[in-house]
Amino acid sequence: MKSIAFHLNCLCQGGAERVVTNLANQFASEGYTVYVATEWYDENEFELDPRVTRVHVGLREEDENKSRVTKFLLRVKYLKEFVKQYNPDVLVAFAHRANYRALMAAGNSKIPVVISIRINPIGYYDAFSDAVQIKWLFPKAAGCVYQTQEQKDFFKPYLQDNSRIIMNPINPKYFGNGRPANIEKAVVHHARLVDFKNQPMLVRAFLKVHDKHPDYVLRIYGPDSQDGTKEILEKLIADNHAEEYVFLMGPSNNLEVEIPKGEVYAYSSDYEGMPNSLLEAMAMGMPVVSTDCPCGGPRTVIRDGENGFLIPVGDEDALADRICRLIEDKELARSFGEKAKEIEKVASVEAIYEQWKEYLEGICAESADLYRKGR
Repeated sequence: MKSIAFHLNCLCQGGAERVVTNLANQFASEGYTVYVATEWYDENEFELDPRVTRVHVGLREEDENKSRVTKFLLRVKYLKEFVKQYNPDVLVAFAHRANYRALMAAGNSKIPVVISIRINPIGYYDAFSDAVQIKWLFPKAAGCVYQTQEQKDFFKPYLQDNSRIIMNPINPKYFGNGRPANIEKAVVHHARLVDFKNQPMLVRAFLKVHDKHPDYVLRIYGPDSQDGTKEILEKLIADNHAEEYVFLMGPSNNLEVEIPKGEVYAYSSDYEGMPNSLLEAMAMGMPVVSTDCPCGGPRTVIRDGENGFLIPVGDEDALADRICRLIEDKELARSFGEKAKEIEKVASVEAIYEQWKEYLEGICAESADLYRKGR
């Protein structure tokens, strides 16, 4: 394998986008020819290494007034043209629609397609149209990368023997920084403000924490997804007159400095793939409390009561209780943080890159062998 192409919607600051950026940059630094084919450009995008070639494969200005079906077919057509022109040794698709597009675009070409499941399949891959496309397209995949066992189990009988479970890589900047000498009385969280992250539940839980510990504040870092979550949070803060102790900090490029200033890290998602924000907090040595959300990402990395706390999804009372326990038991919080940092052993960029490299090299070798035998 000498060249690799990643396909996804864009590089905005989300989980799949972060993983692709990290992997693309690492492969490029190791001498591979790397392409990233995206549907559109967005604000607050992750930065690619200059050695990575980004190619626009989305709709063009003249396509905007065309029908929905025509737009869908054009997206596949443009991706197919990209594959033919750049001829990568493997095409790796990230996320829901991108998986389908990649499998359709590669068609019967000799280029193997590896798809990747990045979210809870329930609610995203269980519609009738998904059932049809999965049965038709997924057998064409050369392989699939999951984040958790729950994701893999959902897609039985497809994509089992040729699939792999690989965690998300953590950006190196979150390792080895250490906690500041003077930790602030703050609960912290960083993620996009978006409905499934359920930051309103986090705010409601913190209101209960604040009743017991009025000298503590909540700081939520993250960009606005424009889905109305930010407005819900602002109203919740205003209705409870919490402007002096609940803060929406917006996006930050300095999270490796800001997050460790806090005393406790809280994560409130209703569902996730493998939450990068939670992994980053653990890498920074934060004592964490997280919902045990499907499809099992937090449960994969948190051993409840040993290196963090897991709570039921949507249980704001449990979230408030565990935050208070970590505020009140400094030794427990310190122990959680020290054990959380051990995630570097399995989720550093180097460790995850080696897993992806070994897997994709094997896929390419197997694909080449099949075509030599006249597949």
